[in-house]
Amino acid sequence: MSTQPSRMPTLFIGHGSPMNALEDNAFTRGWQEAARRIPRPRSILCVSAHWESRGTYAAATLTPETIHDFYGFPQALFDVRYPAAGDPALAQRISNVVRSTQVHTTTQYGLDHGAWSVLCLMYPQADIPVLQLSLDTSQPGAYHYRLGQELGALRDEGVLILGSGNIVHNLRLFRFNDPAAADWAARADAAIRSRIESGDHPALADWRSLGADVALGIPTPEHYLPLLYALGAQRKGDKIHIFNDRVTSAISMTSVQVG
Repeated sequence: MSTQPSRMPTLFIGHGSPMNALEDNAFTRGWQEAARRIPRPRSILCVSAHWESRGTYAAATLTPETIHDFYGFPQALFDVRYPAAGDPALAQRISNVVRSTQVHTTTQYGLDHGAWSVLCLMYPQADIPVLQLSLDTSQPGAYHYRLGQELGALRDEGVLILGSGNIVHNLRLFRFNDPAAADWAARADAAIRSRIESGDHPALADWRSLGADVALGIPTPEHYLPLLYALGAQRKGDKIHIFNDRVTSAISMTSVQVG
């Protein structure tokens, strides 16, 4: 007797510093609890802030490399490897499911730290296939939200859609010696969070209309856009669960489970 995969929820993870991959803290424990709370995925599709492109690409790499796309961190972080398999068949499936734009497949990308720094804690055995979808940051929010809607079909195939970024992310204004939330950053995070909870997706897709605090919190879109994929795949009746809702200086770690 065959069994159907469970309908997967979607996740948006506020990933913060890549050093979280080596740490046991409230944020990493929140990620681990999320992994225990949801069904085990058949595969994971990660939309990370750290793969920007012109056009949209799905990585069809069979054995994706662990990409260390940063500098100035301890050697222990560069030594981390996340040896999950890729899923070329899912990459092709994505290119068929998405109709609003062409999704190209490529074998020239692995797993960047937006993916592996989170997954090495959520699924430390690296025994679930993972692939990434790139972000065309030249496109408006509505483009990314629509992609999330189309990719939502994969939820019924046991695929976990995981956005990895930060709702508020302004490194220029980040104060390493003062972890207290900047007033404007806390207000920006609250403004976004309230619209997630109320289901005001048009406002979230058009975040630039949400005022000065949000504009300061999202000076560039790459860390924010992965949220729109998780929300775009939301279906009627899906509950919202917000966790790790804390702002550190000018970075929000707020994370969201949909469904």
